[in-house]
Amino acid sequence: MREVSINARTAHEQANCAAVEVMLISIDHEALSAPVRLSTDPTERLSVEPLRYGTRSRWNGADPVTDPYFFVLVSATLPSDQEDAPTAFSLTLANVDNDIAKLLRSFTTPATVHMALVMADTPDVIEREARGLHMTSADGDAEIVELVITREEIEAETVPMDRFTAQRFPGLFR
Repeated sequence: MREVSINARTAHEQANCAAVEVMLISIDHEALSAPVRLSTDPTERLSVEPLRYGTRSRWNGADPVTDPYFFVLVSATLPSDQEDAPTAFSLTLANVDNDIAKLLRSFTTPATVHMALVMADTPDVIEREARGLHMTSADGDAEIVELVITREEIEAETVPMDRFTAQRFPGLFR
């Protein structure tokens, strides 16, 4: 059973609630000195020049003072439920600055993506998270960047993983 905080439960049960769900996205790659941290909510003003909003959270090892999650407009396309379609979804980021867009499009190997769902008033309490996803592509222009994200292919795993031989499992052959 999945645990849900009291704040999230109260927000879901009330007809009108001021609580806001926030998705925190962390994109990590070997070419980066620090992860790219993005938020779906302008929780607070982070700077005036340049004008930036974002969310401060300790999730995924971030220091809330020096490593905030910067606000971007995000829309999601959920994965298809067809059996032959890959389990991939896309996030379309709008209103990203040119440096982040250029950086995301420059990767030649898949980046690792971690996502967490938090409430805006309790950004350190993780309601739900997905770790170790892979960003397979980042396409776009000056206005938007579309990230295609997928999980590790479980279909590629060998079944059974180990061969039951006398050398590896001697107890089976006594």
